[in-house]
Amino acid sequence: MSADRRPSRRSFISTSAKASAGTVLGTGLISPSYGYHNSVNDVLKIGLVGCGGRGTGAVLNATNADSNTVVTGLADAFMDRIEICAKSLKVEIGEKFKVADDHMFDGLDCYKNLIESDVDVVLLATPPYFRPMQLKAAVEAGKHVFCEKPVGVDVPGVRSVLESCELAAKKGLSVVSGLCWRYDLGVNEMIKRIKDGEIGEIRAMEANYLTGTLWHRGDKPEWSPMEYQLRNWLYFNWLSGDHIAEQHIHSLDKTLWLMEDIPPMSCYASGGRLVRTEKKWGNVYDHFSTVYQWEDSDIRVFSHCRQMSGCFNETDDHVIGTKGTAHILKFQIENDKGKNSYRKKKPSMYDLEHQALFQSIRSGNPINNGRYMSFSTLMALMGRDAAYSGKKIMWNEYMDSEKKLGPEDFTDAANYVPDDVIRPGDKW
Repeated sequence: MSADRRPSRRSFISTSAKASAGTVLGTGLISPSYGYHNSVNDVLKIGLVGCGGRGTGAVLNATNADSNTVVTGLADAFMDRIEICAKSLKVEIGEKFKVADDHMFDGLDCYKNLIESDVDVVLLATPPYFRPMQLKAAVEAGKHVFCEKPVGVDVPGVRSVLESCELAAKKGLSVVSGLCWRYDLGVNEMIKRIKDGEIGEIRAMEANYLTGTLWHRGDKPEWSPMEYQLRNWLYFNWLSGDHIAEQHIHSLDKTLWLMEDIPPMSCYASGGRLVRTEKKWGNVYDHFSTVYQWEDSDIRVFSHCRQMSGCFNETDDHVIGTKGTAHILKFQIENDKGKNSYRKKKPSMYDLEHQALFQSIRSGNPINNGRYMSFSTLMALMGRDAAYSGKKIMWNEYMDSEKKLGPEDFTDAANYVPDDVIRPGDKW
């Protein structure tokens, strides 16, 4: 599953006949059955790595999705986060909470102990920096995985994820991505209508994730510099990938989906810090503007993301075609027939992605979302690095990058100092 050997979009479309978006929900690689837990009577044991709000929510979605599941392990860098998560889950899922005290693992290597415990499915919801190593360990141990987005913060990390997903396919293990819009019924319908030609041929896309600020955990005198960064991981690019990767990836993923999961040929970008300039905000930007272009295509994606308070907000994807325009998250198409809205009562996409995961395990037909979750992550990182460097970046060259973010190891990393804020045009 090489990241740098990609077919052109034109050749892909000619051989795939523009396969419908709705054929396989999530558009994942389906592997042969290897007979892992393919009985509906098996109780599947879930372990969570990363006990913050998203991880706790993922457990609720997983247990909602399959009635024959229990939670048997929790892991996080910090025991207080585990205790908060455990208290919430005991109330929310009742008898499905089967986590003994000796199955609450803390520390930076907590994931190893959880994976070695008797779990069948691992939910990965830690800061993205840790995703490649944790996915690798889970797959090597023969565990099915729900993997939150993004899947890395640098190219070497994402290459590792691609390798782990290849191994998962060989082992018949499921890997389901937290790029949740791939599992939303309304968005699937919109993607299908666009691909079916309701707005003609796509000419351009505008992907916006313009929103306010997110949480900050503050600081305490007893925290080391490393603990401060881990507790406020959103604001350090080595932990989050910056918000273009951590948040805006959802928008970029929908554009990749419409381009048949063929990655862009190049991009250029601008970005910086206009509002979040205090030291507490780490070294991330507060806005990005990126233009992506594909080989053998005049289509361009204009991508904008911003995290600032008191500003105009919009999270939507506008697809401009030769015969009309689609607004994906408004479920609206405007063409020569007028303005048509699609609205359907639907279950939560967060539940649906976990339903797909557990159904694939029980049916013996694994899902592997590894390709698109990796390519969407790389699109985001490519845009980030184009803004950081001020240079136009070519995909094939970018795939050879060996630049790694973060400390070499955590043996003596308590006082690790991250990179300074990158100024566009500086060496990056």
